[in-house]
Amino acid sequence: MSAPQLLTIDDLHVSFSTRRGMVQAVRGISLQLDVGETLGIVGESGSGKSVTAFAVTHLLEAAGRITGGKIGYKGQDITHANWKTLRSVHGAAISMIFQNPRAALNPIRTVGLQIADAIRVHALITPAEARARALDLLRDVMIREPEKRLDAYPHELSGGMCQRIMIAMAVASEPDLLIADEPTTGLDVTTQKTVMDLLASITAKRGMATILITHDLGLAAKYCGRVTVMERGLMVEDAPPKQLFSAPSHPYTKRLVAASPTLTSTINDLVVGVGQGSSPIVPKPAVKLPPGTPMLLEVQQLSKHYPGGITAVNKVSFTLGRGESLGLVGESGSGKSTISRLLCRLIDASEGDILFDGGTVGGIAARDFHKSPLRKDIQIVFQDPHDSLNPRFSAFDCIAHPLRRLMGMRTGEELTNAVHDCALRVGLPLDLLERFPHQLSGGQKARIGIARAIACKPRLLVLDEPTAALDVSVQAVILQLLDRLRREEDLALLFVSHDLNVVRMMCERTIVLRNGEIVEAGLSSDIFSSPKSDYTRALIAAIPHFEPDAPQTPLADLVVEPA
Repeated sequence: MSAPQLLTIDDLHVSFSTRRGMVQAVRGISLQLDVGETLGIVGESGSGKSVTAFAVTHLLEAAGRITGGKIGYKGQDITHANWKTLRSVHGAAISMIFQNPRAALNPIRTVGLQIADAIRVHALITPAEARARALDLLRDVMIREPEKRLDAYPHELSGGMCQRIMIAMAVASEPDLLIADEPTTGLDVTTQKTVMDLLASITAKRGMATILITHDLGLAAKYCGRVTVMERGLMVEDAPPKQLFSAPSHPYTKRLVAASPTLTSTINDLVVGVGQGSSPIVPKPAVKLPPGTPMLLEVQQLSKHYPGGITAVNKVSFTLGRGESLGLVGESGSGKSTISRLLCRLIDASEGDILFDGGTVGGIAARDFHKSPLRKDIQIVFQDPHDSLNPRFSAFDCIAHPLRRLMGMRTGEELTNAVHDCALRVGLPLDLLERFPHQLSGGQKARIGIARAIACKPRLLVLDEPTAALDVSVQAVILQLLDRLRREEDLALLFVSHDLNVVRMMCERTIVLRNGEIVEAGLSSDIFSSPKSDYTRALIAAIPHFEPDAPQTPLADLVVEPA
């Protein structure tokens, strides 16, 4: 008699209680997972990916409950298991890596103590023995100077290192199944590759099964032996990645694949998903400035130093013309976001100058820039649209705020018409303007952030990772929207991102940063086709993408660099 499958989900239904009644988040999911198998679950926000994982681990929030179906683990029904049974399953049998490692780690306990906690829950050992095992786990996840890092707090570590700590905690009790829920969101491409190679190598060597939940189809294609596609709580397709991404059969899968940027796609190649509320874009040539025309933005030997001898930006210089799009790329800590904050006058530079339309703005103190008439000309779209919107403001008030403060509009028809115009320009339905941020999707909040930024008709728009947490179809809509605004309104864009595919499509020129310095700059087409520096080549090589004919490296043989 053959051994039972590791995990079986049979006709699973999960519902949530809301003010408007019960909402079905998962509607009849059925899947199986064998010992040592790696399964990818892909789909957009709201498709039911994470809810399925939380149902398996019994981590559903209070309003959610399993309303039908069965979950089996090694032949045992755990659908409605009691706490005693779940305590033996959690960590020791099924473990989970969460999307945001900083939020999942305890900020007031050292990482060594937190790993030791995960070990001692399932093993009767002394604190000293647990500490020794925690040290071994830090070595396993390739943490440099593990003896020092053992007593570090989460805030003293980078995002990639925090993710490694989460991996160490997850594998501490040698579970049979590891569920990774968007484990690389917000990480730069090289850190993302390192974390995923590490995770794949450790699970392969230990014979662990893995479920990778992601909206990045490139990651799923590279690291999973089988991929399941979910849409609105339903499983619509399940196949090996080569079959799924080369010849998708379901219309929804076809839209996801078409909306995913590749190494060769252009902005107009991205196909917008049905129901995204965007009209087709008719390309309009970017404005070409006559020779000798002054640049809109000139950055001259810009530096930013912090106490303790930390240099975030070191003598950076570049220019940006009207209607031009310039990309800033590099790993976390390369200085991208610091430069964006310096340009928007949110922080003061230590050295150098910033010229805008021929006049200096670098000499204006950040605390006084709101008084400058140029304040309305330089606007920023922040990375997290939820955190950057006032939760007490309706969508209307979020867009109206800069119009009131910077344009002198107060109330009445003029203000209403201006807000409506901004909403329509970014494809935001007017009936959503009465809603508050928590009542809107990620894509809708991203549009509000853009509408707010363009309300004052700026000449320079700084975009700090504007699509980092968005689904591929929503990302396609936002990218096409930004490209249209640039072309139609002669709007200069500074695109700060760790998504190199997005920068290649959006930007005519690209600057590559490392440790606060420029290592390469030039036309995007040249940099991505023939990079000159080893660092740029490493960044490009780390972009996850689907190669149907590429030889597969055995996961256990992946080489991971220490961090």
